Amino acid sequence: MYNSNNPYLSIVAASRNDNHGGDMLKRMQIFVRVLISQCNKYKLPCELLMVEWNPIKGEKLLNEILPKVTEKDYLSIRYIVVPNEIHQKLAFSQQIPLFQMIAKNVGIRRAKANFILCTNVDIIFSDEIFERLAKQDLQEGHFYRANRCDIPNSIMEEWPVDKQLEFCKNNIKKRNGKNNLYANFYDTRGILFKYRLLIPFLRLLSKTKALYATTPEDKLVELDMDACGDFTMMSKKNWIDIQGYPELEIYSIHIDSMGLIAATAFNLKQFIFTPEECVYHIEHNDGWEFKNPIQKIHFYTKKPMLDWWTVREAGLYMIKNKLKFDLNKENWGMVDVPLEEIVLN
Repeated sequence: MYNSNNPYLSIVAASRNDNHGGDMLKRMQIFVRVLISQCNKYKLPCELLMVEWNPIKGEKLLNEILPKVTEKDYLSIRYIVVPNEIHQKLAFSQQIPLFQMIAKNVGIRRAKANFILCTNVDIIFSDEIFERLAKQDLQEGHFYRANRCDIPNSIMEEWPVDKQLEFCKNNIKKRNGKNNLYANFYDTRGILFKYRLLIPFLRLLSKTKALYATTPEDKLVELDMDACGDFTMMSKKNWIDIQGYPELEIYSIHIDSMGLIAATAFNLKQFIFTPEECVYHIEHNDGWEFKNPIQKIHFYTKKPMLDWWTVREAGLYMIKNKLKFDLNKENWGMVDVPLEEIVLN
């Protein structure tokens, strides 16, 4: 029987019961249900730390509405509740109901496993990446990335898990992230990359390019920052080394990339899983990816956020001088704050 006090991997996500993005309950239920099934299928002991941020008064808590686990399952679930009283103390609390990266830090600081994966609640893991994780050969000193493949919202909650995974594999609308075969190229959609005979040459060229990528600019370009909030994994020690995510009281855009920059400045090595070892993202409305640039302008005016060029400039400075952001207090992740925890195992 799985001992929930000794998981191999802690999976951290943050949410609240407010239907943000539309169909949120459906997406969360699929996320948890498939995760339970895959942990059992591959016999991988995991814990899910679901940080419920700023729950709405009068609404059910997440532990009441999401799939349950039993003591026979290889997954245990811990719900950590950050109440409205804490949320209200943060800047821009009226404009931003959920501070996603601060919430993930809450999970990081309380994780039991030696390795921690930060992800989101509308993600489905491919069987291929779960089979890879089940080898239990992750290494300290590395941070791990996986492609995020967007799939239609027409996936049905009541389908069996096998059918849901088959739907994901056959209905990829867009792939986000670098290809691990030639991660050092800006774009791998050109005609050269379509010929199998050229792959060994392109891969050698990529490795050679990486050897000479010594400037801060080169190292920044190498980072697989596309949709990195959906899958960033490293050892708990390394998460602590880089002080988690910067706890900026603003909208979370680019803060996930700052985590990768901090890891690189700390001399951690990036590892990108194969295209098949990916995660699937259930599309939804009101997300970061808009139909047109005008929608982005309207979005920008509603929430304070960092611009990419400021992050880039800070990142280059950090990588060059091997620094930390040092934006967090010593108790980042609210490690000294007693928070309600609801444990299911």
